[in-house]
Amino acid sequence: MITGTTSGGTAGLDSGTRRLTRVLVLFSLSGTLDPRSPSLGSLVDRFDFGRFALHLKSSEAVLPAPVLVADVPPGELRLLHGHHGLAPASAELVVLTTPRGDVTLVLDCEFAGRTPEGALAAWLADSCFDRDRITLGGRPLLDVVRERLAPREPLAFGQNVHQLVFPGGELREELLGADPARQAVVLNELVYRGRRATAEPPHLRSHGSTVSAHGRGVSVHAGWAEHVENGLTLVAVGMVSALAVLQRTRLAAFATMRANEQASASSPYEIRSLISQLSAGVNELQLDLAFGVEAYVDSLLIPETVMEAFQSSLRDAFGIRDSLDNSARMVERLTSVISARSAALDAELAERDDRRDRTVSVLVAIATLIALPPTLLLAFFGANASTVDPHRSVFDPRYLPAYVLAWVPFLVLAVIGYVRIIRAGRRSGALLSPAAPVPARRPPSGS
Repeated sequence: MITGTTSGGTAGLDSGTRRLTRVLVLFSLSGTLDPRSPSLGSLVDRFDFGRFALHLKSSEAVLPAPVLVADVPPGELRLLHGHHGLAPASAELVVLTTPRGDVTLVLDCEFAGRTPEGALAAWLADSCFDRDRITLGGRPLLDVVRERLAPREPLAFGQNVHQLVFPGGELREELLGADPARQAVVLNELVYRGRRATAEPPHLRSHGSTVSAHGRGVSVHAGWAEHVENGLTLVAVGMVSALAVLQRTRLAAFATMRANEQASASSPYEIRSLISQLSAGVNELQLDLAFGVEAYVDSLLIPETVMEAFQSSLRDAFGIRDSLDNSARMVERLTSVISARSAALDAELAERDDRRDRTVSVLVAIATLIALPPTLLLAFFGANASTVDPHRSVFDPRYLPAYVLAWVPFLVLAVIGYVRIIRAGRRSGALLSPAAPVPARRPPSGS
């Protein structure tokens, strides 16, 4: 966040005069960086936030941290169709990561001389829709970022881009001039990147010495001091990062739902392991919603009127509140489903253990009754009776009926008990399989 291009703005005065037009392009990146990787200090220490610095100091633990800040030669930065006649005066590359590891790439550029709204709108369109064709020193921009950061997963451009335009020079004077019709034309050209014209600038706030207007993808702020520009940029970074987390969370919630429906587990151990994995995934989703979204969509970070107004308006343009509520309900229902499956497993295991206990109790009781024949058999051999020949072995075939009478009931009992225990264990194997479809109720005759 380039410094030294405004005048007339101080920590106590939020308006200022800008000589060069400044454009910041915020790219959400898919993939994450290790939150434990070393940063370059806090945002407040590296960039000028003026009177907002005190608020940010107290919230430093939840703010994105810079992990890469590099001045780049403006001549080495190239877009797909060039710079459309604009003259880049300076460029800076900043990579920010949240405490959850979500990454935002910031491209901070200034342009010298005149910056006609048509040329600037074309530059904005190229840097948004053809962002994967941006090069730095003849190499793709993300290749340079990956080389400098060595991320643990591949980084790629995400779905979300927001561009902040801080007009300078003649463009600033046009926007702050007294002609509302001309102001509307310039704002709509920039906010819609030259692709749409409306009768009224979107989300417009004009205070005489300052003007702010924005759509979903572009913000235009004229007449603000540099510390306000940096504060507005931080608000936009939070919104872009929160929206990216919401989209990732929604996809992860659907993936968890499919894993829950398509799971095939045949033993209690496998079922418990699957439930544990699903629960861990849902816990991560809840942490993402709390610390990756909710932490950046309210006014607690910078409780100032200017920031609150922009944050609220941009949040509404992104539709973050509704998306957050819907995603939170999805995660809650996933939690309920997994909890119900876990409770069903516990109940089934308890029932199985109870069946096993009853089976063992019955077996013991029957074994006690069947113990009577072996007892009689032992008594028979030990008796001094004429039917027991002392000259014959106890294994003589003559005594086979006595052995059959004593031991066959034991074997039959063991087989029956084993079969019942196996069946009791198998009944819990289908707990996490998708529920069997309920047969459609046949309509009554005559309907």
